[in-house]
Amino acid sequence: MRKFDFFRQFRDAVLILNKKQEVVYRNHTFKRWFKDFTNLKKLSHNTGFDICPLDSENIEIYSPVYHAITSKENFFARISYQSELNRIFYYDLQAIKKGSYTIIFFTDVSAQNKLKDVYKENEKLKEKYEKLLEENEDLQKIKQKAQSQAIRIALINKVSNNIRESINISQILQSALKELSIMFGAYKAYYAKADSSTFVIEEVYGEKKTKHNKKISFDEKTMETIGRREISACNSLIEYVGAKPFKQPVLRIVIPVHHMQNLMGVIVLLSYQKRELSEEIEILEAISSQLSNAITRAELYQKNIQTVKELQNTLKELKETQIQLINSEKMASLGQLVAGVAHEINTPVASIKSNNAIAAKLLGSIEDTELKEMLTELNNIDKEAVSRISNIVTSLKKFVRLDEAELQEADINKELDLTLELIRHETKNRIKIIKNYGEIPVIRCFPNMLNQVFTNILINACQAIEGEGTITITTEFKDKNLIVKIKDSGCGIPEKQLNKIFSAGFTTKGAGIGTGLGLAICSKIIEKHNGKIIVNSEVGKGSEFVITICSE
Repeated sequence: MRKFDFFRQFRDAVLILNKKQEVVYRNHTFKRWFKDFTNLKKLSHNTGFDICPLDSENIEIYSPVYHAITSKENFFARISYQSELNRIFYYDLQAIKKGSYTIIFFTDVSAQNKLKDVYKENEKLKEKYEKLLEENEDLQKIKQKAQSQAIRIALINKVSNNIRESINISQILQSALKELSIMFGAYKAYYAKADSSTFVIEEVYGEKKTKHNKKISFDEKTMETIGRREISACNSLIEYVGAKPFKQPVLRIVIPVHHMQNLMGVIVLLSYQKRELSEEIEILEAISSQLSNAITRAELYQKNIQTVKELQNTLKELKETQIQLINSEKMASLGQLVAGVAHEINTPVASIKSNNAIAAKLLGSIEDTELKEMLTELNNIDKEAVSRISNIVTSLKKFVRLDEAELQEADINKELDLTLELIRHETKNRIKIIKNYGEIPVIRCFPNMLNQVFTNILINACQAIEGEGTITITTEFKDKNLIVKIKDSGCGIPEKQLNKIFSAGFTTKGAGIGTGLGLAICSKIIEKHNGKIIVNSEVGKGSEFVITICSE
């Protein structure tokens, strides 16, 4: 039906039914999303509430489409839809009763459910982290079995406590290297991370000359020992392959650090002491095991923190994108609507204007003075009405300005007058407008976006005034900044709500009246202009919005 062609431009799927519950219109989006649609009954059968208790044998009760059609009021629900390929999609269903028709909108919210899946994945990571903690507790059992030797208990406990106190890998390694250096009298200790067949030095204790991120490799015999997950201890004249020889033999201890079957790296201790390792081997193995778990736990924790940050950033971006999309769709729809309405209005107005001009010419031929005066007065009234309609249409076109996607120079005083002209129905015979316009230069901006900000704030001000009141608009140019102040004598905003009014979804209006997006969109528009918007308010005395935009 041609009268529903307006819904073609909607990005949401639209389904319209008459009072006989017959489908009379489906837009292109609906046909694309619901390709398997054959009849209303099948659509109703394939849909269900996102959450619904099964406490009735009547299957129709669990169909949101059934409720949307039978409800006498407007209806909203989060629903799921199962396609012929058994894929599950999620939509926000909104049914609007308009005369004898029911208009049903389907908004795709599947992406939100995907975000929930990401949160579930995060929960799995937390479970893995808890499992690692359980493994760490198992290591404590190993420590308890070694209570027969006091020195072993003291050493393992000290290193373990230092490791457990931090989830920072660098601090964990430094603490372990320090204790091992004290235990074996090492003048140098470092941890080298495994990198294919070589190692990269990451943490050093005891010698500041050693370069971090230096690649090293060991002789074939040492590599075989590391591969068998065994500790290598020998008196050596060389630290690693390619290093300068020592002046005297040095005790070099190489401790492999494994997690599960993977080699994470090695700890290297260099000492001038000459000793045989016996009981210390078990101590070093225990410390290596604890260190591997601590490093794994710290890495997992860091990844978990990064994942949480990414999720938070993603959620923030999604909210901002949602606000921008809503605003863009609203302005695009408004622009197309205004263009159509303006065209429809201009045609009959041109006809009336032409007839009015002809009538004015004919008035001179009327001899009856009284009749001539009466018709002349009527003609002037019609002429003024036609001029008023033409001005309103012109103002609407200027307000929308869909063709102004680039920055343009604009006189903000004139833009404010344009906005006031469009909301005259809100202020007429009720609210006094006081203009304190200063001498301001033109600035480069997006005029249609700023008009949207002015409109939203001014309409909110009108709604905040019960009965009669005043709105004062002040403009000034100071320190290369354009300042616009809009002050009303309304009811004011409670102090505890002031820091929330620019948040998306927050509204002081009743349920179903405000969307909570108006001021959030205003804030984003001002941010786009590299400006700021603040509000000062006192309950019972009114509110003042102050917009500052840099002219450079």
